[in-house]
Amino acid sequence: MRTLRTVSEVRAALRRPRSEGRRIGLVPTMGAFHEGHASLFRRAHQDCDEVVVSLFVNPAQFNDRADLVAYPRDERRDAAIAAELRVDYLFAPTVEEIYPHGFSTSVSVGAISEVLEGEHRGREHFDGVATVVTKLFNIIAPDIAYFGQKDAQQTLVIRRLAEDLNLPVEVEVCPTVREPDGLAMSSRNQLLSPGDRARAAALNRSLQTAQALVAAGQADVRLITAAAETELRNAAIQPEYVQIVDPDTFAPLARIDRPALAVVAARVGTVRLIDNQMLSPSPR
Repeated sequence: MRTLRTVSEVRAALRRPRSEGRRIGLVPTMGAFHEGHASLFRRAHQDCDEVVVSLFVNPAQFNDRADLVAYPRDERRDAAIAAELRVDYLFAPTVEEIYPHGFSTSVSVGAISEVLEGEHRGREHFDGVATVVTKLFNIIAPDIAYFGQKDAQQTLVIRRLAEDLNLPVEVEVCPTVREPDGLAMSSRNQLLSPGDRARAAALNRSLQTAQALVAAGQADVRLITAAAETELRNAAIQPEYVQIVDPDTFAPLARIDRPALAVVAARVGTVRLIDNQMLSPSPR
């Protein structure tokens, strides 16, 4: 595995494989690798000839400086994991390489960036995501880019970005990988205290409660979300939001008469976590 630090190094490294028609896969990450990341690396290897993993904690998408400072970082460990999983290139640039002096451009995606995560973290969060992903797509020019379903709203923003700007990349969204108790794997999980880690499993339980009600024939979103919120509060977790939305637009739904997406965000202790679950109504 080669570790690359600059845009010019990446372009030089990929020039030959691209000229040979080799398929290039990209997994954008902010590091602190776990099994969820590993599943994306493996999927990229299945589909592509060359796998590039970017490792960059993007300051532009953090609305809370304390959250940025606390975000876990261990490049040596991440590099060892990437090498073990046969990643071909690890692109680990500095902030100055991605945002050089005088950088003043921002990429903004429309309405989907303004609700839920956009509302709670600020519109600038998704502007930061869209800007850095656009840069990565332009620097690496992958054939396929891989993202996790856990960040469902983010993946929709990126799909819209690629479609609207006619970017020649296929956006592949892979299933959420979970801990044995159902907690969605996240780099932030390692910041949880032992007690908060135990309580955090309630996020997934709240989503499973919603799915069980829908599978049993309940269609009233108010009743379903109320039951999900109760599951969180029973674990002493106050949700930022629990909503059921159209999975293609994130528009809120009042009744479930087709596949829908339940989304949840909550702080567990000092750590903010998100999760989601597709809801499939029972056939009539």
